[in-house]
Amino acid sequence: MPPPESPVAQAEPRLAALAAVTTELLAADSVDAVCAVVTQRMMEAAGATVAALCLLVDDQTLALVAIRGGRPGVASRWATFPLTSDNPTAESVRTGRPLFLTDAETVTRYPELAGSVTADRQVLTLPLAVGTRMLGAVNLSFPGSRELSEAEHVFFRMLADTCAMTLDRIDAQTAAADREAKLAFLAETSAKLAGVLDYESTLAAVAEAAVPWFADWCAIALDDDGVLRTIAVAHNHPEHVELVRELQERWPTDPDAPRGSYQVLRTGVSEFAPEITDELLVQTAQGEEHLRLMRQLELRSGMSCALRVGERSFGVITWIAGEHGRRFSEADRAFGEDLARRAALAIDTAQLHTQLRDSALELQRAVLPERLPDLPGWQTAVAYRPAGRTDAGGDFYDVVALDDGRVAMFVGDVMGRGVYATSVMAQMRSAIRTLVALDPEPSVVLGRMDRVFESFQLEQLVTMVYAVADPARDRLEVINAGHPEPVLVRADGRVEVLEHPSTLLLGVGGGDRAPLETGFGPGDRLLLYTDGLVERRGEDADAGTSRLLEGLRAPRPGPLTADLSALVEEVRDPTRDDDVAALLVVREG
Repeated sequence: MPPPESPVAQAEPRLAALAAVTTELLAADSVDAVCAVVTQRMMEAAGATVAALCLLVDDQTLALVAIRGGRPGVASRWATFPLTSDNPTAESVRTGRPLFLTDAETVTRYPELAGSVTADRQVLTLPLAVGTRMLGAVNLSFPGSRELSEAEHVFFRMLADTCAMTLDRIDAQTAAADREAKLAFLAETSAKLAGVLDYESTLAAVAEAAVPWFADWCAIALDDDGVLRTIAVAHNHPEHVELVRELQERWPTDPDAPRGSYQVLRTGVSEFAPEITDELLVQTAQGEEHLRLMRQLELRSGMSCALRVGERSFGVITWIAGEHGRRFSEADRAFGEDLARRAALAIDTAQLHTQLRDSALELQRAVLPERLPDLPGWQTAVAYRPAGRTDAGGDFYDVVALDDGRVAMFVGDVMGRGVYATSVMAQMRSAIRTLVALDPEPSVVLGRMDRVFESFQLEQLVTMVYAVADPARDRLEVINAGHPEPVLVRADGRVEVLEHPSTLLLGVGGGDRAPLETGFGPGDRLLLYTDGLVERRGEDADAGTSRLLEGLRAPRPGPLTADLSALVEEVRDPTRDDDVAALLVVREG
């Protein structure tokens, strides 16, 4: 009889499967996709029989957004629950610490779960966090007695980090894309309305353009001698347009009612119903047929905004969300009011451009590290300067401490701008961190990054420089994929450009990328940067590099971050035409 496998050997297949799950998480492009990976692939790879994903929907509330394998009634019972609840998920999110409990420990610590805990099981709860900001938690339930190796604990934490970064990227991307879509829609609406006399066809086009991405249906009514007449109706299902017209014609709003379209018309003040419950429909229905029709149209959330010029209101736009599950927010109300103003009169869009720029910067901040790690024996500083535009860029950077005392660092640039470029940038940074955790050797990391491009079929061009410093050997290994050469400033003041023999961009065929190896002793400084630091329109690239080298030779006695910031401001293009990311890593003397 062959000897039994050791726990480490038994865990190896699971570790390989969990590593594959990381790749799928990185490729997820929606919350639904993340839910599918967690409740299918992660559950299977971990050997669990139950998996659940809970997310914070506000500062005090968690929602169960996905579950597989749970007991009947669990999904409805825990659809939403307070963050202060006495259960493992809420505690893990509150504390930011993972929990691994047996059924007996669960009942002892959380008495309110006594009736719902299955015997002979263990539950692993992993908090999802980006920096200090909590997003939710993943729960995995294992049958019987299960011991997790230290390697499995590390992988589970890495999976949770990847899941959190993916969710954060998706949220930021969705918000920015929503803002961009609103900007484009408002600009298009203004252009259509400017100088157009055929208001009926124009308003119909406006209503149709907003369905279904903003609302499931939209109705626009204009004031005709004190009577609101519906001019345009658009519905996600064209066959329901007549139902909407019938609803408004057979059961018109009372002109003297204190709420409703006529009150909006009189006051110019929007009305907003984030949640239209069935109880509310019953209260407002003018009979069984009226109630049946409203239920058929699946009214879930709604708002009405006045068409207003100065102090005169001449119409009302009504937005309804239904089957797609969208619930109008305060931000949506602001958008609806803006759209109503533009429908009444095309106005300047400069303010919205400013908001879009803020949104783009928020997206970039969401996917870049909040701060660099504190590393004994090292100093690090970063200077990130976005271009003076309204869309997001793709510069990325990070520093990773390795278990053997080495330090990995990288700076990269996704070509192009906008939400998609920043989304690819987030995927790149997450993928690199994952690959570094598996094997930090430079040639291995970049080789696997080429395979990531092949697997995801990414079309975006990406350059990157990656380096690993080994203080035990006083050595530095650098590998370059089409990126500006790093600069090494020796402790004695000598400045060296680390020219690399191979500069293939990521995803364009790979090939042999032999790392460049050089000394890296106490007092040496390494600068990694993106091309926005040295390139200027109409200027030779060598001129920018020479300007950078002169700046590095100048003595700078101040704090490291301040010195780097001053260097960037001296060297970069004053027109700020491109993003700049500069990472300075110093080995202490």
